[in-house]
Amino acid sequence: MIFDQKPFVLWRGNAAEEIKKIEAGSIDLILIDPPYNLAGYSTGNMSFDWRKDINNDLAKWDLENFYPAAWLGEFKRVLSDRGSIFAFCTYNLIGKWHEAYDCEFDTFQFLVWHKTNPVPKVRRAGFLNSCELVVCMWNKGHIWNFGKQSEMHNFIETPICMGKERIKDPHHPTQKPIKVLQKIINWSTDENSVVLDCFMGVGSTGHAALNLKRKFIGIEIDEGYFQAAEKRLNDLLKQQQAELDLVYPV
Repeated sequence: MIFDQKPFVLWRGNAAEEIKKIEAGSIDLILIDPPYNLAGYSTGNMSFDWRKDINNDLAKWDLENFYPAAWLGEFKRVLSDRGSIFAFCTYNLIGKWHEAYDCEFDTFQFLVWHKTNPVPKVRRAGFLNSCELVVCMWNKGHIWNFGKQSEMHNFIETPICMGKERIKDPHHPTQKPIKVLQKIINWSTDENSVVLDCFMGVGSTGHAALNLKRKFIGIEIDEGYFQAAEKRLNDLLKQQQAELDLVYPV
Protein backbone atom coordinates (compact mmCIF):
# COMPACT_ATOMS: atom_id res chain seq x y z
CA MET A 1 0.00 0.00 0.00
CA ILE A 2 1.32 3.48 -0.81
CA PHE A 3 0.40 4.88 2.62
CA ASP A 4 3.16 4.52 5.19
CA GLN A 5 3.54 6.83 8.20
CA LYS A 6 1.01 9.38 6.99
CA PRO A 7 -2.63 9.13 5.88
CA PHE A 8 -1.85 11.06 2.71
CA VAL A 9 0.41 10.79 -0.33
CA LEU A 10 1.22 13.78 -2.55
CA TRP A 11 2.78 13.64 -6.00
CA ARG A 12 3.98 16.63 -8.00
CA GLY A 13 3.65 16.10 -11.71
CA ASN A 14 1.31 15.74 -14.67
CA ALA A 15 -1.87 14.07 -13.38
CA ALA A 16 -2.35 12.12 -16.61
CA GLU A 17 0.94 10.33 -15.90
CA GLU A 18 0.94 10.25 -12.09
CA ILE A 19 -2.50 8.65 -11.88
CA LYS A 20 -1.02 5.55 -13.52
CA LYS A 21 0.85 4.85 -10.25
CA ILE A 22 -2.42 4.21 -8.45
CA GLU A 23 -3.54 0.63 -7.94
CA ALA A 24 -6.66 -0.45 -9.81
CA GLY A 25 -9.85 -0.39 -7.74
CA SER A 26 -8.21 1.38 -4.80
CA ILE A 27 -10.03 4.75 -4.82
CA ASP A 28 -13.40 5.24 -3.13
CA LEU A 29 -13.94 8.86 -4.17
CA ILE A 30 -12.53 10.97 -6.98
CA LEU A 31 -13.24 14.56 -5.92
CA ILE A 32 -11.77 17.06 -8.36
CA ASP A 33 -11.89 20.67 -9.45
CA PRO A 34 -10.35 20.46 -12.94
CA PRO A 35 -9.75 23.38 -15.34
CA TYR A 36 -12.95 25.17 -16.38
CA ASN A 37 -11.94 26.19 -19.92
CA LEU A 38 -13.33 29.66 -19.14
CA ALA A 39 -10.19 31.72 -19.69
CA GLY A 40 -11.32 32.62 -23.19
CA TYR A 41 -14.46 34.24 -21.79
CA SER A 42 -12.60 36.52 -19.38
CA THR A 43 -13.26 40.25 -19.58
CA GLY A 44 -10.08 41.01 -17.63
CA ASN A 45 -9.52 42.25 -14.11
CA MET A 46 -11.34 45.34 -12.87
CA SER A 47 -9.72 48.01 -10.68
CA PHE A 48 -11.56 50.49 -8.44
CA ASP A 49 -10.62 53.37 -6.15
CA TRP A 50 -13.33 52.52 -3.64
CA ARG A 51 -13.08 48.73 -3.26
CA LYS A 52 -10.79 45.76 -3.71
CA ASP A 53 -10.00 44.86 -7.31
CA ILE A 54 -12.22 42.23 -8.93
CA ASN A 55 -10.27 39.32 -10.38
CA ASN A 56 -12.01 38.02 -13.50
CA ASP A 57 -8.95 36.17 -14.82
CA LEU A 58 -8.31 32.55 -13.98
CA ALA A 59 -4.81 31.13 -13.67
CA LYS A 60 -2.68 30.14 -16.66
CA TRP A 61 -3.59 26.48 -16.19
CA ASP A 62 -7.13 27.25 -17.35
CA LEU A 63 -5.83 28.17 -20.79
CA GLU A 64 -5.27 24.47 -21.51
CA ASN A 65 -8.38 22.65 -22.67
CA PHE A 66 -9.78 19.97 -20.37
CA TYR A 67 -11.54 17.03 -22.03
CA PRO A 68 -13.57 14.91 -19.58
CA ALA A 69 -13.66 11.93 -21.96
CA ALA A 70 -9.87 11.71 -21.95
CA TRP A 71 -9.90 10.85 -18.22
CA LEU A 72 -12.66 8.24 -18.29
CA GLY A 73 -10.42 5.21 -18.71
CA GLU A 74 -8.11 5.98 -15.80
CA PHE A 75 -10.93 7.14 -13.55
CA LYS A 76 -12.79 3.86 -14.08
CA ARG A 77 -9.60 1.84 -13.60
CA VAL A 78 -8.70 3.31 -10.21
CA LEU A 79 -12.26 3.55 -8.85
CA SER A 80 -13.40 0.85 -6.43
CA ASP A 81 -16.70 -1.02 -6.78
CA ARG A 82 -18.07 1.29 -4.05
CA GLY A 83 -16.60 4.44 -5.57
CA SER A 84 -18.04 7.72 -6.84
CA ILE A 85 -16.84 10.68 -8.89
CA PHE A 86 -17.69 14.27 -7.99
CA ALA A 87 -16.26 16.94 -10.29
CA PHE A 88 -16.76 20.69 -10.10
CA CYS A 89 -17.94 21.79 -13.51
CA THR A 90 -19.05 24.87 -15.45
CA TYR A 91 -21.93 25.35 -17.88
CA ASN A 92 -19.68 24.98 -20.92
CA LEU A 93 -18.49 21.49 -19.95
CA ILE A 94 -21.48 19.77 -18.35
CA GLY A 95 -22.66 18.40 -21.71
CA LYS A 96 -19.24 16.89 -22.38
CA TRP A 97 -19.22 15.23 -18.96
CA HIS A 98 -22.70 13.79 -19.57
CA GLU A 99 -21.90 12.58 -23.08
CA ALA A 100 -18.82 10.63 -21.95
CA TYR A 101 -19.85 9.40 -18.49
CA ASP A 102 -23.62 8.82 -18.47
CA CYS A 103 -23.37 5.59 -20.47
CA GLU A 104 -20.49 4.29 -18.30
CA PHE A 105 -22.13 4.59 -14.86
CA ASP A 106 -25.42 3.53 -13.34
CA THR A 107 -26.20 7.12 -12.33
CA PHE A 108 -25.20 10.55 -13.62
CA GLN A 109 -26.50 13.50 -11.61
CA PHE A 110 -25.41 16.97 -10.58
CA LEU A 111 -25.55 19.15 -7.51
CA VAL A 112 -25.42 22.92 -7.11
CA TRP A 113 -23.13 24.83 -4.80
CA HIS A 114 -24.75 28.20 -4.07
CA LYS A 115 -22.27 30.86 -2.98
CA THR A 116 -23.94 33.25 -0.55
CA ASN A 117 -21.33 35.99 -1.13
CA PRO A 118 -20.28 35.79 -4.78
CA VAL A 119 -18.11 38.38 -6.49
CA PRO A 120 -20.36 41.40 -7.25
CA LYS A 121 -21.42 42.42 -10.76
CA VAL A 122 -20.58 46.09 -10.48
CA ARG A 123 -21.90 46.90 -13.95
CA ARG A 124 -25.03 44.76 -13.42
CA ALA A 125 -24.60 43.28 -16.89
CA GLY A 126 -25.91 39.80 -16.11
CA PHE A 127 -26.46 37.37 -13.27
CA LEU A 128 -24.07 37.03 -10.38
CA ASN A 129 -21.81 33.98 -10.62
CA SER A 130 -23.43 32.63 -7.47
CA CYS A 131 -23.77 28.96 -8.43
CA GLU A 132 -21.35 26.24 -9.40
CA LEU A 133 -22.24 22.79 -10.67
CA VAL A 134 -20.78 19.49 -9.52
CA VAL A 135 -21.31 16.46 -11.75
CA CYS A 136 -21.72 13.16 -9.88
CA MET A 137 -21.30 9.60 -11.18
CA TRP A 138 -21.55 6.21 -9.46
CA ASN A 139 -22.64 2.60 -9.82
CA LYS A 140 -25.23 0.73 -7.77
CA GLY A 141 -22.83 -0.43 -5.07
CA HIS A 142 -21.56 3.04 -4.17
CA ILE A 143 -21.20 4.27 -0.60
CA TRP A 144 -24.11 6.56 0.25
CA ASN A 145 -24.37 7.94 3.78
CA PHE A 146 -27.81 9.48 4.10
CA GLY A 147 -29.98 9.34 7.19
CA LYS A 148 -33.13 11.09 6.02
CA GLN A 149 -34.73 12.64 2.95
CA SER A 150 -33.93 16.21 4.03
CA GLU A 151 -30.22 15.39 3.67
CA MET A 152 -30.60 14.31 0.05
CA HIS A 153 -31.05 17.67 -1.68
CA ASN A 154 -28.59 18.25 -4.53
CA PHE A 155 -27.89 21.72 -3.16
CA ILE A 156 -25.13 23.05 -0.91
CA GLU A 157 -25.12 26.63 0.35
CA THR A 158 -22.03 28.27 1.88
CA PRO A 159 -19.93 31.42 1.50
CA ILE A 160 -16.94 31.31 -0.83
CA CYS A 161 -13.59 30.39 0.67
CA MET A 162 -12.40 33.32 2.76
CA GLY A 163 -10.72 34.42 6.01
CA LYS A 164 -8.11 32.18 7.63
CA GLU A 165 -9.09 29.28 5.38
CA ARG A 166 -8.02 31.13 2.24
CA ILE A 167 -4.40 30.48 1.25
CA LYS A 168 -2.87 33.88 0.58
CA ASP A 169 0.43 32.85 -1.03
CA PRO A 170 0.09 31.46 -3.57
CA HIS A 171 -3.43 32.67 -4.33
CA HIS A 172 -5.61 30.03 -5.97
CA PRO A 173 -8.53 31.67 -7.83
CA THR A 174 -10.92 28.74 -7.39
CA GLN A 175 -10.06 27.49 -3.88
CA LYS A 176 -13.09 25.60 -2.55
CA PRO A 177 -14.41 25.84 1.04
CA ILE A 178 -13.72 22.87 3.29
CA LYS A 179 -17.39 22.83 4.32
CA VAL A 180 -18.49 22.01 0.75
CA LEU A 181 -15.84 19.33 0.30
CA GLN A 182 -16.55 17.71 3.67
CA LYS A 183 -20.24 17.39 2.84
CA ILE A 184 -19.41 15.52 -0.38
CA ILE A 185 -16.85 13.31 1.37
CA ASN A 186 -19.31 12.52 4.18
CA TRP A 187 -21.96 11.49 1.67
CA SER A 188 -19.80 9.21 -0.42
CA THR A 189 -17.10 7.63 1.80
CA ASP A 190 -16.56 5.89 5.13
CA GLU A 191 -13.72 6.32 7.61
CA ASN A 192 -10.41 5.15 6.09
CA SER A 193 -11.81 5.39 2.56
CA VAL A 194 -9.31 6.70 0.01
CA VAL A 195 -10.04 10.04 -1.65
CA LEU A 196 -8.22 11.14 -4.83
CA ASP A 197 -7.83 14.70 -6.07
CA CYS A 198 -5.62 14.76 -9.16
CA PHE A 199 -5.99 18.54 -9.57
CA MET A 200 -5.12 19.19 -5.94
CA GLY A 201 -4.32 22.91 -6.01
CA VAL A 202 -3.57 24.09 -2.47
CA GLY A 203 -4.84 20.90 -0.86
CA SER A 204 -8.40 21.73 0.23
CA THR A 205 -9.76 18.27 -0.61
CA GLY A 206 -6.94 16.69 1.37
CA HIS A 207 -7.65 18.97 4.32
CA ALA A 208 -11.31 17.98 4.28
CA ALA A 209 -10.45 14.27 3.95
CA LEU A 210 -8.05 14.30 6.91
CA ASN A 211 -10.62 16.16 9.02
CA LEU A 212 -12.98 13.23 8.43
CA LYS A 213 -10.37 10.47 9.01
CA ARG A 214 -10.11 9.50 5.36
CA LYS A 215 -6.92 8.76 3.45
CA PHE A 216 -5.92 11.07 0.62
CA ILE A 217 -3.93 10.98 -2.61
CA GLY A 218 -3.19 14.36 -4.16
CA ILE A 219 -1.58 15.23 -7.49
CA GLU A 220 -0.59 18.75 -8.54
CA ILE A 221 1.63 20.00 -11.37
CA ASP A 222 2.19 23.58 -10.16
CA GLU A 223 5.16 23.81 -7.79
CA GLY A 224 3.78 26.74 -5.77
CA TYR A 225 0.41 25.09 -5.20
CA PHE A 226 2.08 21.77 -4.41
CA GLN A 227 4.35 23.25 -1.75
CA ALA A 228 1.42 25.12 -0.18
CA ALA A 229 -0.66 21.91 -0.07
CA GLU A 230 2.19 19.86 1.36
CA LYS A 231 2.80 22.39 4.15
CA ARG A 232 -0.93 22.69 4.84
CA LEU A 233 -1.48 18.96 5.24
CA ASN A 234 1.69 18.42 7.29
CA ASP A 235 0.67 21.27 9.60
CA LEU A 236 -2.82 19.80 9.94
CA LEU A 237 -1.38 16.38 10.79
CA LYS A 238 0.81 17.92 13.52
CA GLN A 239 -2.19 19.78 14.92
CA GLN A 240 -4.29 16.61 14.99
CA GLN A 241 -1.50 14.70 16.71
CA ALA A 242 -1.10 17.45 19.32
CA GLU A 243 -4.83 17.30 20.06
CA LEU A 244 -4.63 13.52 20.46
CA ASP A 245 -1.68 13.86 22.83
CA LEU A 246 -3.75 16.15 25.04
CA VAL A 247 -6.57 13.61 25.21
CA TYR A 248 -4.32 10.56 25.50
CA PRO A 249 -1.05 11.72 27.08
CA VAL A 250 1.85 9.27 27.03
